Amino acid sequence: MVYLMSNQFPVCRNLIHLNHAAVGPWPQLTADRVSAFAQENVQFGSLHYARWLALEKQLRQQLAELINAASVDEIALVKNTSEGLSLVAYGLPWQPGDNVVGIEQEFPSNRFVWESLASQGVEFRKLDLDSSTDPEQSLMALCDANTRLISISAVQFHNGLRMDLHKIGRFCREQNILFCVDAIQQLGALQFDVQSIGADFVIADGHKWMLSGEGLGLFYVRAAVMDRLQVLQYGWHMTQPLSDYSAQHFELAASARRFECGSPNMLGIHAMQASLELLLTTGLDDIERQVLDNSRFLLQGLSAIDGVQIISDASASRLSGIVTFNSEKLAAEKLYQRLLAENILCAPRGGGVRLSPHFYTPRAQLEQALDVIQQLLKNG
Repeated sequence: MVYLMSNQFPVCRNLIHLNHAAVGPWPQLTADRVSAFAQENVQFGSLHYARWLALEKQLRQQLAELINAASVDEIALVKNTSEGLSLVAYGLPWQPGDNVVGIEQEFPSNRFVWESLASQGVEFRKLDLDSSTDPEQSLMALCDANTRLISISAVQFHNGLRMDLHKIGRFCREQNILFCVDAIQQLGALQFDVQSIGADFVIADGHKWMLSGEGLGLFYVRAAVMDRLQVLQYGWHMTQPLSDYSAQHFELAASARRFECGSPNMLGIHAMQASLELLLTTGLDDIERQVLDNSRFLLQGLSAIDGVQIISDASASRLSGIVTFNSEKLAAEKLYQRLLAENILCAPRGGGVRLSPHFYTPRAQLEQALDVIQQLLKNG
């Protein structure tokens, strides 16, 4: 099935949406599927629940394809990125003196949970990205014999820095260190191969580049390490078999479903399945190419505006869907507010203004945004 993108994103008729790194808009397909699901509930209740379960199974398969997981059994559905990270942090058996290595500028979800392990005698070692010209090497230098895990974002939320996950993954395998990736700023925008990078855990909510709703996300656990995670939540949905409600004893599901203790978010499942259908049908390679083309176009245009300083790393290996800049002529918060008044949705992040267009963003809208930025900076 081929989708006409001009029909799938009516948001383009209402504003210039350059904020997919925060909360992305839904495609029309997703809105239609959710509306139909709502009407089905109104008219028929749960009569067709078996069909909903089939859709849930299809979503798991789509998520496995999205990250190239070895098996759909390595995929769990969680409420959000924070929940997935917490499942790792509080499921692993720690010893006093252990340490976790991460990044100081990470989004709070990927800092607070590791800092909270101090009560168990676990140290969280943080790399200051601003003081490193080689972040991967600097991360590895923070590790020692007591390092149990490296946890980083695939793409940094504030400036779009794209990490070399293959290099870090190889190091982790060589040193017997677990590797956890927050992929929320990559999945749906840039291709991701969990087997190639050798990650043990991958977590990502669906409401950014995956163009779905808040409240449902991916939790990937590599099969070889699944039994190393203690299950901390218990309920009917994480047992094997799933539907034996009269059982007096329980057995954990052999798959990652063991981390889903209760009823599934069927509304979120309908939304995410539709959004991923559109993305996968469009083609992840084509999406990545257009996302990066849009970033390069913005970088080129911004560089030509007097007084603009580019914060993002523009090198090819570091480029992502995020472009952050600032200017000495106008404070970032003030520039953001003025762009918002011009119907350009972006975000103040990392000491600048963050722009994050998706693959479908019309080139004419990027040109318009650049023109507005130039005029605002000219006028002060």
